[in-house]
Amino acid sequence: MEEEEPLLTGSINQGPGDYGSQDNGEHYHHDESPESRRLSHSVTDDSYPVYEDADLCIQQAVVFIEDAIQYRSINHRVDSGSLRLYRWYYSKICQWGLGFTIAVVLGLAFIETPSSLTYTSDIRFKPKPWEPPCGLTEGIEMVCLCIFILDVTVKGYLIGWEEFRTNKWLIGYVVVIAASVIDWMLSVSMMCSESLRVRRLIRPFFLLQNSSLMKKTLKCIKRTLPEIASVILLLALHICLFTMIGMLIFAKSDDPKKNGEWETYFKNLPKALSSLLVLLTTANNPDVMIPAYSLNRGYSIFFILFSVFGTYLLMNLMTAIIYNQFRGYLLMSVQTSIIRRRLGIRAAFEVLCCPGRGHISTQSEGHVERVAVNMFLQVMDRVHMKSYCRQAIIKAAQQFPDGFINGEAFQRLFNELDKDFMKEHPPKPEYSSPVLRYIQKIYSHFYITVLGNVVALANVICICTVLVLNSEKSVSEKNNFCMEILNCIFIMYYLIEMLLKIVAFGWRGYLSYRNNIFDGFLTVLLLAIQIAIIITNRIPFEDVDPVPQRVMVLWEMVRLVNMLIVFRFLRIIPEIKLMAVVASTLVDLVKNLRAFAGILLVVYYVFAVLGTWLFQGAITPPSNTSLIFNARIENQTDGPFSMDCGTFEQLGYWPNNFDDFASSLVLLYNIMVVNNWHVFTDAYTRYTTEWSLVYFVAWWLTSSVMWVNLFVALILENFTYKWDRSNALSVEDVERIAYQSTVQLIFREHVREPTEEELLAQLQQHPHLHLSW
Repeated sequence: MEEEEPLLTGSINQGPGDYGSQDNGEHYHHDESPESRRLSHSVTDDSYPVYEDADLCIQQAVVFIEDAIQYRSINHRVDSGSLRLYRWYYSKICQWGLGFTIAVVLGLAFIETPSSLTYTSDIRFKPKPWEPPCGLTEGIEMVCLCIFILDVTVKGYLIGWEEFRTNKWLIGYVVVIAASVIDWMLSVSMMCSESLRVRRLIRPFFLLQNSSLMKKTLKCIKRTLPEIASVILLLALHICLFTMIGMLIFAKSDDPKKNGEWETYFKNLPKALSSLLVLLTTANNPDVMIPAYSLNRGYSIFFILFSVFGTYLLMNLMTAIIYNQFRGYLLMSVQTSIIRRRLGIRAAFEVLCCPGRGHISTQSEGHVERVAVNMFLQVMDRVHMKSYCRQAIIKAAQQFPDGFINGEAFQRLFNELDKDFMKEHPPKPEYSSPVLRYIQKIYSHFYITVLGNVVALANVICICTVLVLNSEKSVSEKNNFCMEILNCIFIMYYLIEMLLKIVAFGWRGYLSYRNNIFDGFLTVLLLAIQIAIIITNRIPFEDVDPVPQRVMVLWEMVRLVNMLIVFRFLRIIPEIKLMAVVASTLVDLVKNLRAFAGILLVVYYVFAVLGTWLFQGAITPPSNTSLIFNARIENQTDGPFSMDCGTFEQLGYWPNNFDDFASSLVLLYNIMVVNNWHVFTDAYTRYTTEWSLVYFVAWWLTSSVMWVNLFVALILENFTYKWDRSNALSVEDVERIAYQSTVQLIFREHVREPTEEELLAQLQQHPHLHLSW
């Protein structure tokens, strides 16, 4: 389960960075024994003690348990009205509404001037985009800003002023809202004619402050920066050293025939630096060494040494550093999350241990804290959680014979939160007919699945064979008769297999397996399309109506069938252990990658806005379009638009520009991939200034070096965890460990559980719920 946004991200006794958690390894110890404490709580927001109001006691326990489920901080107001407001704020409708508001305010960049609402971004053919009238986007933005003002007001009220003013994120939230409102007022006063809107650059902050995991990811990056900076310094020294050596080796010669390397890559210091920087990413390899290598094979040693030390040693060293720091960040994050969950559950237990209700005292043993089961069941009825977890917890609570739950057992009850629902397959139907029993025995066997995979493989091989034979034929020349006959045979097998499995397992049993749902859906779809082909084109008769339109429709339908059959072949993935582990890792990445995807979205957004500000309209289209096409076809190098081979103009990269927000995002993605990214840097240095290279290098470092390495670290951690656990498991058991691959559970075995004294010490310092023993 991913961690939701806590109201505060700093601890009471620490800085504002980790509210309600401990990430520095320090814990608080209490000298008193838990058996000798006498409980007394009071709520600072009310004048009466907790035990005078049973409903408030239950309401507090409900909220604390929900905080524990979502890994939220419990340091908020706990009076009745504030708790109702708190639950309303964290309800699905409010959180989805806030998320939708953030998406709307970020999406305004696609509509605002310069608008991205055109069918193409190619500056040669791009029509004039539709520009929204003044006040349209501004009105939408003001509604969003009002919602953000309401959001920060509610947060500020729930945590109190003393905690609010120590939280840097919430203070930054207020500053960003104020700056956005001021900039919005300037836009309206200038009738939307201003060319620079500062608020666009700070809009991603709304996304960051709403996600706890994004904040932690930023904290991880901040902690990693010193190590990364040291490697980047080594890379810079490496590039500078080889640049100087290269300029000495490839100096200008008196013989013009030997100046190819100097002229193209080492003519001056900026050009030499950029050439080797691009070589570090292998984007211009082997082009960069060809002029020198053609003169003397010994020159290749220079470029090989540069790539070995830079690309294969230093760059991979950076990956190792980021992975190591990332692993430490995850471990720290899990420790914080576990403490938050245990603290929330313990807080719920303490507020339920009210005198006269579930509190038992004996003279011989002193004070013993226990919670009545019937009160606990009332709490569970109100808690918002997954139904199967609620049922498992309630069932376990009803097993206590004396009707009371102590603190340790109370914590154990909520271990069910770490488990996922393992759906039990319904029992197989019982048949009296010997034939049906025999069919059930055969088609419930594992070998039938193996046979189905073999048939699916044979079907794919047949399709590949036909495609190879018809690869050079046009649609009208292709004879689909053989392919249709084969498809009919295989589809009939799939249909019979599906029906007999339904007989073997029953409807409910058949649908309880995800593989069967996948196979059955595709089988029904294939059968429907095949019937449509037979009705429309009278296949499998070989004489097909030669009308071109009918031939095209036939080919499209046959192609759709073939694609579905190939897609159906994916059924083999769960049956192969390694493929099952890889596939489950990819699924887990989708679940656990939201924070990293959010960080990348923020970085993309900021750099796209900056790129639009800096380079909008920098590259101008050719005045005569035919010139550039002729230059590309004839490979001419003279004339205003007949640039050298491999340049921006010659390759026709005109759609890649910063003229609007959408095209800026695509261009940034192309640069992040680093394939031919030197083409873009060369073009913008020629059309603008050589200082533009700073922007592109900063983007390369941020996206390709930082974020991609974080992504690799996440993949490595997920796959390593899955692979280590699956070594001793069968193929069927691989899916059973899939639920244990969340960020919190991957490192569970490395996390230290907080002691009771540490939990009580933190509860004692709650800013709004005062506990004393």
